[in-house]
Amino acid sequence: MGKLKRLAGETVLYGLGSILPRFLNFLLLVPHTRVLSTEAYGTITNLFTYTAVLNVIFTFGMETAYFRFANKPGADEKRVFNLTQTVVLCVSLLSCLVLVLLAGPAADVLEVPREPNLITWLAAILFIDAAVAIPFARLRAQKKALRFTIGKIVNIGIIIGLNLYFLYVVFPTAAPDPSAGAGFVILANLIANAFYLVFFAGMLLQWRPTFDRTVSPAMLTYAYPVMLMGLAGMTNEMFSRMTLKWWLPEGFYPGRSSQSALGIFGAVYKFAVLMNLAIQSFRYAAEPFFFSNAADKNSPELFAKVNHYFIIVCCLLLLVVSTNLDILKMLFLKNEAYWEGLSVVPVLLLGYLFLGVYYNLSVWFKLSDRTYIGTLLTVGGAVVTIAANYILIPHYGYMGSAWATLLCYGSMVAACYLLGQKYYPIPYRVAAGMGYILGTIALTWAINQLTFENLWIGTGVRAIIIIVYIGTIFFLERKSLTRAVR
Repeated sequence: MGKLKRLAGETVLYGLGSILPRFLNFLLLVPHTRVLSTEAYGTITNLFTYTAVLNVIFTFGMETAYFRFANKPGADEKRVFNLTQTVVLCVSLLSCLVLVLLAGPAADVLEVPREPNLITWLAAILFIDAAVAIPFARLRAQKKALRFTIGKIVNIGIIIGLNLYFLYVVFPTAAPDPSAGAGFVILANLIANAFYLVFFAGMLLQWRPTFDRTVSPAMLTYAYPVMLMGLAGMTNEMFSRMTLKWWLPEGFYPGRSSQSALGIFGAVYKFAVLMNLAIQSFRYAAEPFFFSNAADKNSPELFAKVNHYFIIVCCLLLLVVSTNLDILKMLFLKNEAYWEGLSVVPVLLLGYLFLGVYYNLSVWFKLSDRTYIGTLLTVGGAVVTIAANYILIPHYGYMGSAWATLLCYGSMVAACYLLGQKYYPIPYRVAAGMGYILGTIALTWAINQLTFENLWIGTGVRAIIIIVYIGTIFFLERKSLTRAVR
């Protein structure tokens, strides 16, 4: 069980490099919601939503291909790095040029017609992200978590500093319109991303363009389904924000435009992203962990334990965030106009919990080289997402978008589990996992029914209940945990 200890330790280290920077980015909610209107924040949400989707195309699934081919017996890691980096740079450069050439029409479509430069800046951000994706993957493969962490933290430090400068010093003297606010935020991200080129200068200068007539096509064949899976997965994650403006009936929220509603939804969505941050940190450590332990005869039992403890941690996170929104809204949403959307947070948190479980279950088709199955599952999830948003948004607004997210990831977990048990059986503790999830949902609902005149007394009572719940989990899992840490 020492392997579980190492995985937990690496998760903590990568957490400093992924959760901490993203949490610091989450803290930007304070200046963003204090300075920018809901419509301005809607513009930012809209632009970064499309950027997230395009990022999948720019990297083309080559991070996973790098891990797979670099871990093959007898593989030359340096050559694998050169091969994957060559593919990524070629794809991202071509995509960047297309986006720059179409900046004007793209700005019209995204409803920032006066600011086509924003599209050019976003293209540059995407290119830099793609250029350093394989170097960051290489750090993970080489267990250089500290350097990984330093790079991520310095980047977000620059972003925060520039946001504060632009929003509190420059913005008050500029024209107070949504486009201007979005421009300052995007410019801050672009300048901060340029730091990565300096950070990885040594590794990037050592790269040599390389193409192998046998290996390169094999990498593309492996990565292409991963890219499609990532694209469909990003559609699942971002589609609700992309379509809320399209399918929300005019006047659904009295006195608010669709752009304003998107801004509210985008802001409260940040609370649900706290779950995604934990998932992302875990994935950074788990992906190489799964590949490196695939040949172990006890790997199925090991993978099942990993998933079980993962569910427990995510359930606790869901409980803590969902029952303390009254505190969180005052700390991070400085404009009360954003508060009306907080009801979607527990539903989104549960959806992301299922997404994390899906990432764990997906190990079977990655290790068996059936990545096309992952593509089919994620595309199926995208179909659920599109259909659910189309049906639910006109009737329930952004709550409909939240339920669509939950339906999507829940269906993907069910399908992935059933197929996995057929092709790559892993003894997951399904009953125990569902028991924790349902128990957490019930406890969350019960706690939120309690009302207190004094906010801090209510917070104290909820904290005691959560501590008791943690103690109960430890009691139930004490024997298993004792074996795991040995």
